[in-house]
Amino acid sequence: MDLRKIKKLIDLLEESNLAEIEIKEGEESVRLARTPKGGYAVPAAPAPVAYAEPRPAAPMPMSSPTEASTGGTAKAGNALPDGHVVRAPMVGTFYASPSPDKPAFVTVGQSVKAGETLAIIEAMKMFNPIEADVSGTVLSILAESGQPIEFDQPLFVIG
Repeated sequence: MDLRKIKKLIDLLEESNLAEIEIKEGEESVRLARTPKGGYAVPAAPAPVAYAEPRPAAPMPMSSPTEASTGGTAKAGNALPDGHVVRAPMVGTFYASPSPDKPAFVTVGQSVKAGETLAIIEAMKMFNPIEADVSGTVLSILAESGQPIEFDQPLFVIG
């Protein structure tokens, strides 16, 4: 494959949101993969997950008219601090730092700018940076490093 074609593929990868591209021409093939800025390390081995026996769910208590009118936010356990909530854009594993021996990207009380990396989410062996979409101070970190997270789960509160 011509070196100029490979250079064009590299430029295409840089200009796009693609993380990986593979091109085959006959028997020749080229595969390019982008490493996010900061070179996130892949954990050596996933943490063992303990599976518990499923138990019957306890009946949910009926909410009072006051709680129903506030959307159930009257309960202290579900309340989020006031501020902008950064939610998980995908299902995956939450990591607060680029590798286990490195410090966390952000801490509570730290000022952040829009576009700054707050954490990473590993999904299908790809590390996806979670960036602040507003500038402000990190008021709360709602996820624990190394734990699985769900789509749209609150991760950070920025004030």
